[in-house]
Amino acid sequence: MLNIHNQSMEFFGKSKRFLPIRERMIVAGRQIQAMGEFVLRYGLVLILLWIGGMKFTAFEAAGIQPLVGSSPVLSWMYALLSVQAVSNLFGVVEISVAVMIALRPCAPKVSAFGSVLAVIMFLTTLTFLFSLPGWEPSLGGFPALSSAGGFLLKDAVLLGTALWSLGESLAALRSQDNVPAFSGERLKSAYGE
Repeated sequence: MLNIHNQSMEFFGKSKRFLPIRERMIVAGRQIQAMGEFVLRYGLVLILLWIGGMKFTAFEAAGIQPLVGSSPVLSWMYALLSVQAVSNLFGVVEISVAVMIALRPCAPKVSAFGSVLAVIMFLTTLTFLFSLPGWEPSLGGFPALSSAGGFLLKDAVLLGTALWSLGESLAALRSQDNVPAFSGERLKSAYGE
């Protein structure tokens, strides 16, 4: 039995309520947004863990040496530490930042601090575009990126993700008791239940 006025339909004696298409789109949008937030935060965590772990290898230490060595912000580190020690330090920082950001569901303050550190880290790596030859001269220079320039450019998106994580973690501090972490409860709230 179909009742057009309250948009319900009866199946096998049970009444089911159907949302109008606009409301279904809003619910779907909230679900997709919740999933996107999860992927943003934990995608950033995965990248930081992976790249941070790689910093403990000689391959990665040698790979970042030209970037760090050409940076007016970081090159001084090689006067105090070996190439591998500098890389190891970066690895410890990146893994620590990843863990802090991952703690958002239970520790928004810690996540906010980790997000601040990530913002600083990505702003610093973006400066390499200006201190390293980031443009490919054989292609006429700017705007043709060199391989290092292309590698570094992705940090603009990671910077945006870190800024989002910072803002979301700070907002959670204000309303910590009212906003559930990403969970089944959050998805239920997206449905309006």
